[in-house]
Amino acid sequence: MLSERRLEVLRAIVQDYVGTEEPVGSKALTERHRLGVSPATVRNDMAVLEEEGYIAQPHTSAGRIPTDKGYRLFVDKLAGVKPLSTPERRAIQNFLDGAVDLDDVVGRTVRLLAQLTRQVAVVQYPSLTRSTVRHVELLSLAPARLMLVLITDTGRVEQRMVDTQTPFGENSLADLRARLNSRVVGRRFTDVPNLVQDLPESFEIDDRATVKAVLATLLETLAEEAEERLMIGGTANLTRFGHDFPLTIRPVLEALEEHVVLLKLLGEAGESGMAVRIGHENAYEGLNSTSVVSVGYGSGGEAVAKLGVVGPTRMDYPGTMGAVRAVARYVGQILAES
Repeated sequence: MLSERRLEVLRAIVQDYVGTEEPVGSKALTERHRLGVSPATVRNDMAVLEEEGYIAQPHTSAGRIPTDKGYRLFVDKLAGVKPLSTPERRAIQNFLDGAVDLDDVVGRTVRLLAQLTRQVAVVQYPSLTRSTVRHVELLSLAPARLMLVLITDTGRVEQRMVDTQTPFGENSLADLRARLNSRVVGRRFTDVPNLVQDLPESFEIDDRATVKAVLATLLETLAEEAEERLMIGGTANLTRFGHDFPLTIRPVLEALEEHVVLLKLLGEAGESGMAVRIGHENAYEGLNSTSVVSVGYGSGGEAVAKLGVVGPTRMDYPGTMGAVRAVARYVGQILAES
């Protein structure tokens, strides 16, 4: 176990290195921080921190920089989540409140996160497997053509065309719409197939083919949309951190193109708790020089998706964690009110 003083020295090293981008020496630490001890004592503490693997000496520099292990201890024990200022919170709310639909919410969230953190922002669309049905609308476009509109509790809207073998009257359409909604509204998408499987048998024989066609389209929509979707923004921010990536930024960019990788990283966040994966804690090799800060968002205390940022391990963890948490909270409120 490290002493309180050595923990303070580590905290100071992380803060200085994140702020200055320069390896930190004992003299600079004693000048910039009230550690209450001499530079010689600080040098001794730094030697212990280096021996324990929390800091390292890059090249022949006299200073030290944090290691992944050092950042991990900083995040777990030494860093509080930095609250956003009132103007920042107001700006988030004003920016997100203008969204007109789910795509706009996700797009605005990505841009906002990238601007606030100056990192790469990643936002997962609400998962249909965790969503419930708000409404199913059926519209007649032609005698033998219908439109099915599926609306979720998270504001997601899916539209599909249904071609029928025979014309379907307005009365029959209204009847199907009412019966379908009575069974599925407020229910999980994963429950829908079982809830509607015997619905065709409750209609007249002449109407059953159309009812089956509508249900088949509904279930196909659920299957198609089961694939998770992501939106990414702020990739250009990485160019500001070129020297933070040992060899080249290319592996990071390639990893960001692999949505399966990013979904897995985001999936490591708890239902609503925050997850911080630092450096080599990221299983994907291309992201070993980055940190991922992610959190779940949703309404009613249940996460329906994840959002987060990817950046170099030399990041402002308290500020980034505060921004990610605040944005997730506002997005959850918007979904609850939509």
